[in-house]
Amino acid sequence: MPPPADIVKVAIEWPGAYPKLMEIDQKKPLSAIIKEVCDGWSLANHEYYALQHADSSNFYITEKNRNEIKNGTILRLTTSPAQNAQQLHERIQSSSMDSKLEALKDLASLSRDVTFAQEFINLDGIFLLTQMVESGTERYQKLQKIMKPCFGDMLSFTLTAFVELMDHGIVSWDTFSVAFIKKIASFVNKSGMDTSILQRSLAILESMVLNSHDLYQKVAQEITIGQLIPHLQGTDQEIQTYTIAVINALFLKAPDDRRQEMANILAQKQLRSIILTHVIRAQRAINNEMAHQLYVLQVLTFNLLEDRMMTKMDPQDQAQRDIIFELRRIAFDAESEPNASSGSMEKRKSMYTRDYKKLGFINHVNPAMDFTQTPPGMLALDNMLYFAKQHQDAYIRIVLENSSREDKHECPFGRSSIELTKMLCETLKVGELPSETCNDFHPMFFTHDRSFEEFFCICIQLLNKTWKEMRATSEDFNKVMQVVKEQVMRALTTKPSSLDQFKSKLQNLSYTEILKIRQSERMNQEDFQSRPILELKEKIQPEILELIKQQRLNRLVEGTCFRKLNSRRRQDKFWYCRLSPNHKVLHYGDLEESPQGEVPHDSLQDKLPVADIKAVVTGKDCPHMKEKGALKQNKEVLELAFSILYDSNCQLNFIAPDKHEYCIWTDGLNALLGKDMLSELTRNDLDTLLSMEIKLRLLDLENIQIPDAPPPIPKEPSNYDFVYDCN
Repeated sequence: MPPPADIVKVAIEWPGAYPKLMEIDQKKPLSAIIKEVCDGWSLANHEYYALQHADSSNFYITEKNRNEIKNGTILRLTTSPAQNAQQLHERIQSSSMDSKLEALKDLASLSRDVTFAQEFINLDGIFLLTQMVESGTERYQKLQKIMKPCFGDMLSFTLTAFVELMDHGIVSWDTFSVAFIKKIASFVNKSGMDTSILQRSLAILESMVLNSHDLYQKVAQEITIGQLIPHLQGTDQEIQTYTIAVINALFLKAPDDRRQEMANILAQKQLRSIILTHVIRAQRAINNEMAHQLYVLQVLTFNLLEDRMMTKMDPQDQAQRDIIFELRRIAFDAESEPNASSGSMEKRKSMYTRDYKKLGFINHVNPAMDFTQTPPGMLALDNMLYFAKQHQDAYIRIVLENSSREDKHECPFGRSSIELTKMLCETLKVGELPSETCNDFHPMFFTHDRSFEEFFCICIQLLNKTWKEMRATSEDFNKVMQVVKEQVMRALTTKPSSLDQFKSKLQNLSYTEILKIRQSERMNQEDFQSRPILELKEKIQPEILELIKQQRLNRLVEGTCFRKLNSRRRQDKFWYCRLSPNHKVLHYGDLEESPQGEVPHDSLQDKLPVADIKAVVTGKDCPHMKEKGALKQNKEVLELAFSILYDSNCQLNFIAPDKHEYCIWTDGLNALLGKDMLSELTRNDLDTLLSMEIKLRLLDLENIQIPDAPPPIPKEPSNYDFVYDCN
């Protein structure tokens, strides 16, 4: 008698018959189980049949995934994947348009299953679909006008099936012909195309660009930014999202020497202002996928600065030295002596050295040496010149104001600009690849063509203002930079909608206000170090840790929606996981869309007993993080990844939606396994709750009687004459 763990109780359906309740022995070959089921319904040729999940996924059961079958699962006896693939392969070539349409509709649905997809691909199914797209487009469009709407669109089903089949990563993207690429591109370039066809065509082009260098070049020849722009000016946010995704893919895969050229084309086509008007300021909420695409575009745009950021100044390059001369001219020419240019060489050198000192350069004799550090390299000099030319009055005021102060109290404009540029590049992560999960875009950077330079101009004026408020000296330079960084970061977290709003936020974050915020935070985190207090903390800590543990487990019981990441991120796929109220089982399952609120246990088909969990691993140790993927192997995704290992070589892989959920789940799972909760969130919660509890216990409550029960609710008054009616 096999152990109970190898037996699962399931229900099996067959069209036209009553469902059967069966006990499946997981040690038996799957073919033997299918034969047993077929024999029960007197069905011959059991090799032509297979089992699949009866839920909306309809995924086939195979030897690889059979361990996912849990007690209470409902299965369906159906045609085997090979038979189904063969039949559909024949049906989609039928001369009957009705039969072909139904076959393509079924194919679009079944192609999500990797088992079926493999069988269909083995029959050269993808080649057949590409041939149908290349040769049958005009015919499909005629059908659109004469077929009933309930049949859907034949071309749409064909493209959907193609996208789903390619999403499994079985076939290389490099195998497609130029004719197919041209056809897909024509659907995007043509106005008035059906929405579903346009969506899938954009998704295909994005995947081609991201997954093949050769196809990037071919797609770039067929698709121009000018042809994509009209899709952004519509009202369909899905189409806008797919369009920006294609632009991002082209931007990301463009050779280094072509990226700036592409950025210039985007500027000519006014992409930024179109996105600002039709997407960011449109009268509708921005969904997560659109926010992600805007974030990616923001990162790729700022990454254009990397070249200048990593370029050292050549002290012998006259053109670069002329920029420094221009900075000096704008600041001091108005007050320079009329006959200075006709003076001796020594006199001119002396005057230049004096002026460069006033400009705040570290090297007064040869300021070019200040720009040999990377980062920020030449980018700092570019920012200084932009500020001097575009905000000339503010530039001259800052330079002259500081040159009139005592030496030790002057805010060195040159040194400040270099350090500020470096700090802003670190804040905006210039040069780093975009994260696959981040949605952190800033609307204000889409309000100006030179947003980084304007950002710098606002911040350099803030730095000068903060320097004066702190009454800083040259020894306080690093302290001032720390305060300015805090001011900038706090203002950015409010997500100002424009640069003017950002400037307004900074006005409210003066040095005095920063000191108040720091003092408040310091008081909240006050750590008493006296021995009695430390002993009290030690006594209280186990209670607080138990409270945190219960909170983590309660959150696991509520559950969380996780996103499935794949190479084609445009089609979000979600799954939900939650802990049973008795803390003994994890329930999980796929979802069609992101849920509103909790998902009931009974709608989650899969179960994992907590007792079966062997370990919880994070980051690079996770099985799904060891696989290479486009934009996947970066620091942010690694920091959100964790896996549950159970049985032999089985795992449940997670990528948390954010750092907070990551901490909640890793803490909760470790608590279930009897291990310590080591996350940063636990440390912060422990510090906060310990501090609050100690302060409560140290309150002066002498001679104050604390009641055991709350005070009674007073009786209603006899009249309400004391109420004043404002009306």
